[in-house]
Amino acid sequence: MGLQIGAKPDSGFDDPIGMLMDCHRRIEHFLNILCAVVERAHGRALSDEETAAVQAALQYFRVGGKRHNADEEESLFPRLRDAVGRAGFNEIPGLEEDHRSAEGLHASVEDLYRKWIADRSLDGDEDRRLSMSTERLKRLYADHIRVEEQVVFPRAAEALDSAAIQAIGQEFRERRL
Repeated sequence: MGLQIGAKPDSGFDDPIGMLMDCHRRIEHFLNILCAVVERAHGRALSDEETAAVQAALQYFRVGGKRHNADEEESLFPRLRDAVGRAGFNEIPGLEEDHRSAEGLHASVEDLYRKWIADRSLDGDEDRRLSMSTERLKRLYADHIRVEEQVVFPRAAEALDSAAIQAIGQEFRERRL
């Protein structure tokens, strides 16, 4: 399934859990770009097409990824803790730690890709670091998304009432203004 930038998402502000899942598909898409380019372009300059794709992916994580984390950490997770107590969602601290780990990895990936684009090459150590960082991100996101979509989001749909869902959706909307 392709992803069309600027296409209307499947879910709207009245379905914030669905919006988070839509965002997961975008995360997977842009992460696949970062992984594929480093895998295919070892030892050479990036093509114009690769450069544009990498820049779009980096921009997505710089803006959309940070907004996604805020949606979860500032809107969803606090309400889940209020609704069922901290013990009811033992996964949340690990998910928040994943966000911090991903931020560090994204910073490294962005620095290395920017260098590659500017210098038209990476040395062997830089190339290995970029490959390792993108692979670590891929594993981190696969596990993170699995926990959210198979455990946390289904329980959130059961635990949160319509007023909480509406408030979360409104906060998502305000973050996008």
